[in-house]
Amino acid sequence: MDAAVLNKNIADNLRQIRAKKRISQDELADLCGISQQYVCKIENEKVNPSIYILWKIAEALEVTVNDLVY
Repeated sequence: MDAAVLNKNIADNLRQIRAKKRISQDELADLCGISQQYVCKIENEKVNPSIYILWKIAEALEVTVNDLVY
């Protein structure tokens, strides 16, 4: 899978899951121990999150890493 496609999938899935669970970027950031700005950058395809960050986000949202990636 191309990196750009991967980033788009992650961004789209993260926004969708977060909205469905009614969790703000600030709340998610607090749950994950990252900044709200970093969450925003992930959702806007500006950064490539590490697998560790994806795992922390998935854990906070009670989904799998696959749910974020695919």
